[in-house]
Amino acid sequence: MNIFADFTARIIKAVEALDLKDNDGVSPDLSRIAVEPPRDASHGDLATNAAMVLAKPTGQNPRALAERLAQALRGDKDVAAAEVAGPGFVNLRLRDGFWQAHLTGLLGEGRNYGRSTVGGGRKTNVEYVSANPTGPMHVGHCRGAVVGDALANLMAFAGYDVTKEYVINDAGSQIDVLGRSVMLRYREALGDDIGEIPAGLYPGDYLVPVGEALAREFGRSLLEMPDDEALAIVKDRTIDAMMAMIRDDLAMLNVHHDVFFSERTLHADNAKKIRSAISDLTLKGHIYKGKLPPPKGEKPDDWEDREQTLFRSTAVGDDMDRALVKSDGSFTYFAADVAYLKDKIDRGFVDLIYVLGADHGGYVKRLEALARAIAGDRVKLTVLLCQLVKLFREGEPVRMSKRSGDFVTLREVVEEVGRDAIRFMMLYRKNDAPLDFDFAKVTEQSKDNPVFYVQYASARCHSVFRQASEQLGEANFDRNSLASAVTLLTDEGEIGLIRKLAEYPRLIESAALALEPHRLAFYLYDLASSFHGHWNRGTENPDLRFVKVNDRQLTHARLGLVQAVSDVLTSGLTLIGAAAPTEMR
Repeated sequence: MNIFADFTARIIKAVEALDLKDNDGVSPDLSRIAVEPPRDASHGDLATNAAMVLAKPTGQNPRALAERLAQALRGDKDVAAAEVAGPGFVNLRLRDGFWQAHLTGLLGEGRNYGRSTVGGGRKTNVEYVSANPTGPMHVGHCRGAVVGDALANLMAFAGYDVTKEYVINDAGSQIDVLGRSVMLRYREALGDDIGEIPAGLYPGDYLVPVGEALAREFGRSLLEMPDDEALAIVKDRTIDAMMAMIRDDLAMLNVHHDVFFSERTLHADNAKKIRSAISDLTLKGHIYKGKLPPPKGEKPDDWEDREQTLFRSTAVGDDMDRALVKSDGSFTYFAADVAYLKDKIDRGFVDLIYVLGADHGGYVKRLEALARAIAGDRVKLTVLLCQLVKLFREGEPVRMSKRSGDFVTLREVVEEVGRDAIRFMMLYRKNDAPLDFDFAKVTEQSKDNPVFYVQYASARCHSVFRQASEQLGEANFDRNSLASAVTLLTDEGEIGLIRKLAEYPRLIESAALALEPHRLAFYLYDLASSFHGHWNRGTENPDLRFVKVNDRQLTHARLGLVQAVSDVLTSGLTLIGAAAPTEMR
């Protein structure tokens, strides 16, 4: 029920009937024809660029061609007017009957309205959050968690076969540091005086319960084991505890992953998967022995002034080659990234999306290059970078958490303002734009608080039905009976609301294709604004109120419109990961 796709097909058919030819006597390319809402709503309901994109290849004047096309479109039964504007746009105004019929179809689809097949079932992996399992989630992880989760929801709704993935970085030096930090808390739980937590270890109090659990399970036996044996046990128990904490934190935010991928599996069996991935790149001619030049600025961790095994990533779009095996035979961090990306491709994913913090900007080119080297054009890899979130309370910066030691935890923010406010507001800016999050503003009940404004519209929809039930004496309202009455909707505000609802399918497709879930939050705010505006018109003019006791059929028609608004608000809020309340408390 995408009216823009519908009219694109109609316009292409009208263009084909004009029998246009290019300079070679061949029918012109029609793929650039677009149908969109006009920039100024007063110009009509739809606008097409068809005449402008076809004028040059067919050697015609764009306005003259636009007039020929407009004349053809005036014969469409759903077109009330077709006018030429500007350099050759054709603006269309549609008949009320078209909008009424569209509303009938919307009511039939309910909350599936807007669901699309544009994704074509493409296997898509969206990896997001992937915080090191060294502590609780903090607010720095929050934005990526929401962007990744909402994007995955949106793409699934648009017809992609989506897997939500979290990679557990349970290998490497940070896990050794974590293990040593917990060993101190373990000794503390046994009654030893550990003094101040040494610099370089994790100081947060969240590790105290882990140490206490180890003390209950092992007594003092860990202290009697060889250090490496004891540390291996402590690391295993600690990773399990940290991941349980992280899962709980994410669940508070309504974030649930399908796959938790352990980095350790890449290093298992003598790093079998890493060796296999490097071997695959070697066979493709992407690996060589050599030295990397010293980089400008800060030196990366894997730089050595000696011969190493290198990935020739500059040949596939990177700005420098990357080390995979150090001169001592050990693998670099990037070697594990190679094996992990190959593992995703081997699992059949053709769209790979990484949602990372802005501090990972240096990973973009190397990951894109790696995907090209492994899979060529078979796989599309995209990295979305999320800028920082700054926390404020009534304009003042928020202090750090005592529990964590040096950051504000995600749990603290959710407990104070609620999951819905966080999820909506994290999408109320594009992911690559900085975001200021003020605790006071996201909890105030006003139009200036977008999440309240949208959820209030949802609650108002339900309040209309409660009012109608009381005044008409009907316990339930059948969708079919509501749909059968919508031909009575002729008011400009009512038709305007249907127009806004009709934008939803196009919004779903365009946001999914562009990987921009923030568009959904903006659309929901606009829809809520249109609904509230029409509600206010009814306050001023009783004839426009949704419930008219003396006209049951008109009430049913307007309830059909309210039901459609409720369906779309609920659908959109669900994709964002927020609730669509039936009343506001």
